[in-house]
Amino acid sequence: MLQYIVILGSLIQLIGCASYIKDTIKGVTKPNRVTWLLWSIAPIIATIAALSKGVTIAVLPTFVAGFGPLLVFLATFINRNSYWKLGKNDYICGAFSILALILWGITNEANIAIIFAILSDFTAALPTFIKSWKEPKSESIAPFTTGLISTSTTFFALTMWNFAELAFPIYLLIINTLLILTIKRASVFKVSKRIL
Repeated sequence: MLQYIVILGSLIQLIGCASYIKDTIKGVTKPNRVTWLLWSIAPIIATIAALSKGVTIAVLPTFVAGFGPLLVFLATFINRNSYWKLGKNDYICGAFSILALILWGITNEANIAIIFAILSDFTAALPTFIKSWKEPKSESIAPFTTGLISTSTTFFALTMWNFAELAFPIYLLIINTLLILTIKRASVFKVSKRIL
């Protein structure tokens, strides 16, 4: 029964990515190609590492967290005006992200792979954080909100409760929450000022 919750969560995340892809093709949302390409690689590596440690259905949201960004990255080539223009910082973050993946390849240990996949994914996220802070209207919260929902379903299917099962999902919860808050910071701060 619990595996169906994980599958449902993953489908919800794919729906969020489909919404983002539609906005990307229309040019409403302007994804950072460096971020979205690397966001596709790191979770897929974490998926492979987790599978090698015996993780089963609980890894599906992590896989979808990589597959969805791959589709977004590919969508940026459909409408040439639908992606964020890359600058020096984007390439520096991309280089650090790739370095983390190379270091994982050298160590060839599953838990180290997950650590480096997290570092790679976070470094890849930095350009989107910067872009979202400067131009919040250039981003949509749909894939991050559905990613948050999807990743939350992981905890229904955990069986081993070890690093391989927990590390990347916990990271995804944190990164998606931070991205949502960054994109929606103006409205979040307005609400908090009213409450205070």
